Amino acid sequence: MNIFVGNMSREVKKENLQDLFKDFGQIDSVTVLIDRIDGEWKAFSFVEMPNENEALDAIEALDGNDYLGQLLIVHQARFRTEDRREKGRYGGRRHTDLLEIK
Repeated sequence: MNIFVGNMSREVKKENLQDLFKDFGQIDSVTVLIDRIDGEWKAFSFVEMPNENEALDAIEALDGNDYLGQLLIVHQARFRTEDRREKGRYGGRRHTDLLEIK
């Protein structure tokens, strides 16, 4: 299951997320979005856990909890099913790169 983790402090590192989620089970990957323009990472990331029950336990336990001064938003990732460019909307969003650790 792919898990969205949002409203994170800028102090959170990829390793922190691994440590936070490993207590609930196996982690396949942690993906952090990096802004190409300023090199800053976004205040959200994605954690992939192969076992759905472990992922749901992590979501239930971590959603709304304080972590480094921020209340985390943790839920199952919901991805858009349509390409916004197909509707005639162009530009306006910064490009991001993905960093993935396994």
